[in-house]
Amino acid sequence: AGIANDIPLATISGDEDANTCVLGWGSTWGAITEAVMRLRAEGTKVASVHVMHLNPLPKNLGEILKRFETVLVPELNSGHLCKMVRAEYLIDAQSISKVQGIPFTAGELVATIKERIK
Repeated sequence: AGIANDIPLATISGDEDANTCVLGWGSTWGAITEAVMRLRAEGTKVASVHVMHLNPLPKNLGEILKRFETVLVPELNSGHLCKMVRAEYLIDAQSISKVQGIPFTAGELVATIKERIK
């Protein structure tokens, strides 16, 4: 647990006063970043957080995520980070899971995020 003191704190990109946060890790960074930029350009308030370390998670991640009504977690697996976040911070994070051996596109994330935040 002491290693958490040496891990950089999580930071928010996008609208810090948004109701929705998209949480990512690993290779989802590019698609999430582009999707959030597109949504913001359309006038949708949305934020994102990208974590680089999963064990332990950044010390301030729970504090950040609890600020948002909706936390969406796009993952190229069956939702491992989402399960960790739900268990660790007791927030209702929602998984956007894709297990097809191909990465997310920004367009599919834009469509899914819009659908989830209606």
